[in-house]
Amino acid sequence: MQPLKTYFITGATGAVGSALVPVLLEDPAVQVKLLIRASSIAVLSERLESLFRFWGVDVEDSAFRERVIGLRGDVTVDDFGLAESEYAALVDSCTHIVHAAGNVRMNLPIEAARHSAIGSTRQIVTLARACRDSGSLEKLEFVSTVGIGGRLSCVPEDWLEQPRAYHNTYEQAKAEAEGYLRDEIKKYQLPVTVHRPSMVVGNSHTGKIIHFQVFYYLCEFLSGRQTFGLMPALDKARLDTIPVDYVANAIRWSSCRQDTIGKIFHLCSGPDQAMQLPWLIEALRGILAGHGEPLPRLRRLPLWLFQGSMPLIKQLSPQRTRKALNNLALFLDYAGDRQEFANSQTEKILSAAGIIVPTPKDYLKKLLEVYLKEKRN
Repeated sequence: MQPLKTYFITGATGAVGSALVPVLLEDPAVQVKLLIRASSIAVLSERLESLFRFWGVDVEDSAFRERVIGLRGDVTVDDFGLAESEYAALVDSCTHIVHAAGNVRMNLPIEAARHSAIGSTRQIVTLARACRDSGSLEKLEFVSTVGIGGRLSCVPEDWLEQPRAYHNTYEQAKAEAEGYLRDEIKKYQLPVTVHRPSMVVGNSHTGKIIHFQVFYYLCEFLSGRQTFGLMPALDKARLDTIPVDYVANAIRWSSCRQDTIGKIFHLCSGPDQAMQLPWLIEALRGILAGHGEPLPRLRRLPLWLFQGSMPLIKQLSPQRTRKALNNLALFLDYAGDRQEFANSQTEKILSAAGIIVPTPKDYLKKLLEVYLKEKRN
């Protein structure tokens, strides 16, 4: 029997996309078409197999595998670089689009960042219009980021049109992509829901995530292990994280509903649950110590003094740590802003659907245990 719903998903090899696919396929009436960058058909097959392993799908599980179709292409080029017949088949069959792809490098030249963020959004809108005209499209779920708020002290759950400064080119390009999307929605009446996650971490129940991202590297620094125990005094700073299963469940739920069209969901911990840095550091070091990890004694320095000591820290660090230390400056820039992401409207809607924001104290240990296990293997 032909599946009733066909999801076209970009970014399936990333944190959000890889968590979303198995959640969608819990519905036997769903098939997914995954756009995957690959230099050849053989590489495409290898990347699909890697996803199946991550999902724990056996070679014999044909019921699952047959509903996963890999498409070799690039989200930033016309028709995604697909053959004409492939693109036509996609337009005719696609009922749902989830755009979760994104280049999360923070310091790209602005034109390169725009090519990734705006270029991909333009192609997704083109597909959505074609699918809508063919009569197949039901919903488009657009995954953005709370970072589009730039340096605003509080980022609201709404379209942002006011001028603002940004921490980096990633934020600026994503904000411009949202602006382009907003204009296209108004022009063509597209059925879109925007999702803005904060810092995505592993599954709140299992700790599992396909790639260890920014949060895990920050934990290395916050433990003091990468900076010889030196730590900037950021007692009022907060870190907003969100488990990937919450994001995936929210997107799946939204994709099945017409009453979420036009809404912007902030998929984040929000002002009430964002982790205070002193608490995170204490909890983090306690977990690491419990697993026998050596920890230096912390020495807290004023932020300006810590930043001034960075050249010496880099000079004394091994080469692999020096590269990672370059990203620490980005985090310190964020931490100094004391920014909040509003989520009261989102939380009210999603909690009514049984999708509850996980509490950091309930999942932090699990995240770190998975990270430490992988690191030791």
